[in-house]
Amino acid sequence: MTLKSALDDVLGVTLTAVSGIVGKLEYLSGLRETPNTYSHWGLSRVYGDGAAQQALAEAHSVFFLATLRTSLRTLQDEVAVSSQGKQRSAEEYINDLRTRLPALLPSDLGGGSTRHFSSVLHALSSLASNQTKTPPHATHPS
Repeated sequence: MTLKSALDDVLGVTLTAVSGIVGKLEYLSGLRETPNTYSHWGLSRVYGDGAAQQALAEAHSVFFLATLRTSLRTLQDEVAVSSQGKQRSAEEYINDLRTRLPALLPSDLGGGSTRHFSSVLHALSSLASNQTKTPPHATHPS
């Protein structure tokens, strides 16, 4: 039996059930109780509270940075899947994320920035808004 670190467990087990980068980022931010503490009973039980806290904080930073590095087209596709799973429109889903911006930001931005992340959410919101306003097969006059 191979022993895993708490981070390996988070990345290789816990987060495999959550689809997409945005979904994983949202999930991790939902485990936060305060800006510097996370709550995950199973990880704390297996690895101890300190290791669980560190692993969740690191995973949060990893997926925050991954969001910043992922193309808008890919993120837009992921938002479509995540919003359907929550039975909401993509526009409602993104607007909800935008209202929870501080919680989505990890304590360690790892070189990313709040401004960049905010602009990604703004762009996704604009794309989602335009999708709901444009009929799927609209033709544009030439």
